[in-house]
Amino acid sequence: MAKVRGKAGAGAGAAAAAATRTKWRSGAQERIYGRRLLDALRATRDGAAGGGGGAPPQPRAVKAAADSALALTARGQSRWSRAILLAGAASSRRRVLVKAGGKIRRGGGGNSCRRPQARAAAAAAAKAAAAASSAGEPPMLKERKVKERLRVLGRLVPGCRKLPAPALLEETADYVAALEMQVKAMRALADALAAAQLSSSTPQQAEAAADETEMER
Repeated sequence: MAKVRGKAGAGAGAAAAAATRTKWRSGAQERIYGRRLLDALRATRDGAAGGGGGAPPQPRAVKAAADSALALTARGQSRWSRAILLAGAASSRRRVLVKAGGKIRRGGGGNSCRRPQARAAAAAAAKAAAAASSAGEPPMLKERKVKERLRVLGRLVPGCRKLPAPALLEETADYVAALEMQVKAMRALADALAAAQLSSSTPQQAEAAADETEMER
């Protein structure tokens, strides 16, 4: 009976992970995030300009804006998104969140922690799975390794330090899928900005070259 329940739980977890990946890979979700990312970046730029000096926003502020927009796109439905939003509300990110807008669903919060790259979270999850399935080790040692890797994974995903293993893996799958979508959207935005800058600079360069030719004559 326990084996049947375990298989059912594993099947439900796999289905939830597949649904998560599909949600974050949808074009509609990416467009929503793109709009909120632009709003958050504009708010960050305006905040940096308001500080005097006209200096561009710092990389940390840009990262905070991108993470806040990602958490808003998740609408606080996951623990990691609520942790990011709560951390932002307690710091200078609060202005970015207010200007970016968006609806947040109330729910239990969690302690925020340092946001990793998607690759680090995926690697930690893979190591935990490999340790769980490894053979030839004493059960106590195997269990200790799994717990240690799950503890590291809980530190990588915001707000997930004290979650049980099934909930932690579910949050990790959702977080990694969201980060992959974030990277894709930010690359598309960078390409679009580079193309716009190139198209606007080309006529100016042509005009400058024409002026220089006229002056030589």
